[in-house]
Amino acid sequence: MPAGTTKDASLEREIHGWNGWIMLVVNTALVIGAIAFFIDTIHAAALRELTPFVVVIRILTALLWFVGSLISCGGHFTLQPNKARVLILFGSYKGTVRESGFYWASPFYSRVRGKIPWTVGPRPDPKAPNQQRQSIVYKTLSTKISLRAHNFNSDKLKVNDKRGNPVEIAAVVVWRVDDTAQAAFDVEDYESYVQVQSEAAIRSVASNYAYDHGEEQEVTLRGGGDEVALELKKELGHRLAKAGVVVDEARLTHLAYAPEIASAMLRRQQAEAVIAARTKIVVGAVSMVEMALRELERTGVVKLDEERKAAMVSNLLVVLCGTEEASPVINTGTLYN
Repeated sequence: MPAGTTKDASLEREIHGWNGWIMLVVNTALVIGAIAFFIDTIHAAALRELTPFVVVIRILTALLWFVGSLISCGGHFTLQPNKARVLILFGSYKGTVRESGFYWASPFYSRVRGKIPWTVGPRPDPKAPNQQRQSIVYKTLSTKISLRAHNFNSDKLKVNDKRGNPVEIAAVVVWRVDDTAQAAFDVEDYESYVQVQSEAAIRSVASNYAYDHGEEQEVTLRGGGDEVALELKKELGHRLAKAGVVVDEARLTHLAYAPEIASAMLRRQQAEAVIAARTKIVVGAVSMVEMALRELERTGVVKLDEERKAAMVSNLLVVLCGTEEASPVINTGTLYN
């Protein structure tokens, strides 16, 4: 393949296996027939009805017949609902069986897709004698692939949001395999691929949004739950399509500021909450004072000059905006003494 080109995606071909029950009867009959043929050959040889050469040929035929029957019995396999098996014959993909049931296929179809390094043991101390060498554990990849929905709950990831603030974020992803050929042949291990790409998608989406307090009509991680979830699902779908995986749902499960700035951001949030509350109190107090002055002028209970109005407004604002209960003071004089 020339440099710079990419391999075409694998395409799934659904096929149907042979009925396992019928083939079980056939294979059982073949095994019994091989044994009966061998016994008949020995019996005929004992009666000297066959020449030695024919006896040898018949015995070899019976042995090959018996071994072939046993090998054929190894082609039986079962599939549970929402399970599939990719059929690989000498490295060539032949198709996928998706329907549940008891089947028979060629016993030469591979049972595994290969092995990959999974974990690496601790490094041995070169100074310590008789210590075991570093060992690599391999994970066997089966040709049976689950089509059921899987949950992937990511670890808490530390990322920077749109404004550069470090935040901790985690998400749960519900995914399933849609194309078994892509899952089996286009990526090394589709389960590991989902985990790595899911964490990469979470980091990418988190960096495109501010944690909170965005501009007007701006979607934030804290306030835009549905929008962020939809964007995360789209990002995951684009990344996991190569592995034949579809994403059914993606949701944030954890969202918080990183510990190093959490206390500072908490104080900022508290200050903003106090300012918002004070603003609302002041607006309400001003409207109440305005209503009181308007009602006094309408009813004519008392006529106030500008100085008396200013004093009344000052007293009402102190009472309405104060954080503690006001203590009345009786003035025995007048405002002009």
